[in-house]
Amino acid sequence: MDYESGRAPVEGTHVVAVTDGAAHVFTWGAAARIRVRNLGGEVMIEADAEGLRTLARHLLVLAGDGVPEGSHLHLEAGNGLEDGSPGLVLERWDEE
Repeated sequence: MDYESGRAPVEGTHVVAVTDGAAHVFTWGAAARIRVRNLGGEVMIEADAEGLRTLARHLLVLAGDGVPEGSHLHLEAGNGLEDGSPGLVLERWDEE
């Protein structure tokens, strides 16, 4: 993958979000690189191995027992994503 240099959170960065009184901890891996590209009719998420593990951990936090619908995490260029990436929102949606 051809990445531009970005400003992903540094190793060990933890973000604590509180939803309905419950704390959710999102953790970034060492040197995780994640890039999002809008290809018109598709969105592509590209990541190195640590970036994929980081995204997996974020999704597991949102999938956790007791996490209410609507809990979400915003990722943006310079804040979790490589520079030039459009924003990405990971959100729990339980509606059937």
